[in-house]
Amino acid sequence: MDAMAHGYPLKCFLVKLVMAGDSSVGKTSVLRRYVDDPDPSFIATIGIDFKIKTLTIDETMLKLQIWDTAGQERFHTLSVSYFRGAQGFVLVYDITNSDSFKNIEYWMKDIQKREGEDAEIILLGNKCDKEEARAVSKEKGEKLAWEYGIPFFETSAINNINIDQAFSTLVEAIYSKKASLQLAADTVNLRESKKKDSCCNT
Repeated sequence: MDAMAHGYPLKCFLVKLVMAGDSSVGKTSVLRRYVDDPDPSFIATIGIDFKIKTLTIDETMLKLQIWDTAGQERFHTLSVSYFRGAQGFVLVYDITNSDSFKNIEYWMKDIQKREGEDAEIILLGNKCDKEEARAVSKEKGEKLAWEYGIPFFETSAINNINIDQAFSTLVEAIYSKKASLQLAADTVNLRESKKKDSCCNT
């Protein structure tokens, strides 16, 4: 149902997401596929870039600010500085590159160091269209995600496999958490308001 069509203003949440993982695992390609960026050219991310995508869940507008970080070691300090304040992370490795999978551990440590347990995280094993060059089994990806307690998807930006599903899982988890916090805050405010009204009426 379109709330605006009935004259009701949409609630709006700004959501900061961060793409993280080694260089050349396909973070930029995954992001471009998700936001329907028509630019087919590939340029390695130098430093930081970001995209905006807006969507609606339960008559609430979510404005996604998705930061695309560079995976190169020389940009590491800059990249992780953008982790602060993120509600969600898309952690990506390349299924044809075992080192990128091993380095997920270090990216997770960076995320947890800056955001603790508050942020929602999904793990993507990207480039699943390159089955003939696979170096990391799907089972290993599933096991690692299970150990961290996070959702896992094998994706392909080229063939558009599981991109929308992965982001939807992440965004819906963030929205549920925000909605619960908002409901709790509204309940507290309502109670305080009733107390004030009671005081004024006595």
